[in-house]
Amino acid sequence: MSQFAIRSANARFLSKNIARCLSTTALPVSGTGAVAASVNAANRVKAGLATATATAATGPVYSVRAKAVSGQLRSYSTEKPVTAEKHEFKAETKKLLHIVAHSLYSQREVFVRELISNSSDALEKLRHLQATSQDVGAENPLGISITVDADKKTITFSDSGVGMTAEELKENLGTIARSGSKAYIEKMNDSEDTKDMANTIVGQFGVGFYSAFMVGDKITVYTRSATPGSEGYCWESDGLGSYTLQKSDGVDVGTKIVISVKEDASEFLDKSKLEAIIKKYSNFVGFPIALNGEKVNTVDALWTKDKNSISDEDHTNFYRFVSHAWDEPAYHLVYKADGPLSIRSILYVPTKNPEALGFDRIKPGVSLYSRKVLIMPNAENLLPEWLRFIQGVVDSEDLPLNLSRELLQNGPIIMRLRSIITSRIIKWLQEESRKDPAKYKEFFKTFGIFIKEGVCQDTDNQAEIAKLLRFESPANDAGELISLSEYVEQMPSDQEHIYYLCTPSRQFGLESPYYEP
Repeated sequence: MSQFAIRSANARFLSKNIARCLSTTALPVSGTGAVAASVNAANRVKAGLATATATAATGPVYSVRAKAVSGQLRSYSTEKPVTAEKHEFKAETKKLLHIVAHSLYSQREVFVRELISNSSDALEKLRHLQATSQDVGAENPLGISITVDADKKTITFSDSGVGMTAEELKENLGTIARSGSKAYIEKMNDSEDTKDMANTIVGQFGVGFYSAFMVGDKITVYTRSATPGSEGYCWESDGLGSYTLQKSDGVDVGTKIVISVKEDASEFLDKSKLEAIIKKYSNFVGFPIALNGEKVNTVDALWTKDKNSISDEDHTNFYRFVSHAWDEPAYHLVYKADGPLSIRSILYVPTKNPEALGFDRIKPGVSLYSRKVLIMPNAENLLPEWLRFIQGVVDSEDLPLNLSRELLQNGPIIMRLRSIITSRIIKWLQEESRKDPAKYKEFFKTFGIFIKEGVCQDTDNQAEIAKLLRFESPANDAGELISLSEYVEQMPSDQEHIYYLCTPSRQFGLESPYYEP
């Protein structure tokens, strides 16, 4: 097998960018653990990745599920790699792979998200091929299986997706930062019939596979394309100096990734920890995910469904899942928009205010997703501070993600998304106040402090937020709240001014020396 070499011009460009990145980026000396690079360094890495191809093996690899035998994952003991040819990584490629594997991501746990996303993309591609009546082989039900073996110190990701041919292996495993999924999206977007299918693909950058080297000292990949007559292949590397690539017998259709876990990453061999990571990042992936034979993702992505098909029980269960609370939501909103941004969201108002119970200032309650994959939990910049009591999910395909898919790139799209969601929440609360004034009065008693905070801080929406305020008036019974517009309607015709007092209670106001009956 010939070596996948870098063009000399790209090699010089890559060497120049690597040298520049290394001058400002903290890299792990021993390669044990993820060290966060500076934002500027990460951006320069991205610039180098955009044009540099590499002999490094990896790119977006699509995991596959193995056959089940008596309820257990099928062993790959029948896989028989032929004699492998060993290839040395170029010096520039080794440095770049080191940066991607150890400095691109701020948390090592995201390797789970990246590999599951790759598996999901492979399954979506196979489902598309089946839907378009193309001749493909599918030996197993569509799904993702993860197996943890603490004794062997391995984590295995497998799925029954589309797999890879020899040419695709050369392009995807032999080229850093080449995204097969991104190319697939571009191809489907060219046709009106397949644009919707393109929206289900997650991959964009072609570097997610390399995150496995954050926790593994050796990665072995078995894959066979769903194209009839395709052969199986085995790729293996320690991510340091060389890799092997050869044909392999007995490989099922799809992809299987075996991670030999490092000593300092043994925490990920804990089944319960891995389950928590899956639920955190990938719970809403559109395919079943099994961990050691047990299904993990049991909660559906409600924001993708028609709002009329969602029951109150569904809303309660989903609210409790995303908020980690046990009360019931007072209000819920399913909001979708296709322009100017693609937005799918589901939002809730809790029954209780944790801050009123003596807890510290609560974190923002809305998490940000892209194509059902978690990008930012408790997203601080998505909504203004005064709306931190709102719980739920906002999913957008238009998010300007950075290379690691962990941080948002600031820009007009984010500001526009914030403006749209904030305006819709204000309108939603106004609608609820008119629909059931008595229920809204109870809401205001609990969360009115946040509304008052918004009037003072959110100058862009001040006039609309003010419509949500409620007041007591000496002209009404104690405890009865009215809006400013309702007070104006009740004013005598000869009244020209409105006077008000800021007091902690009605009684304090009535007893104030400034009040004249």
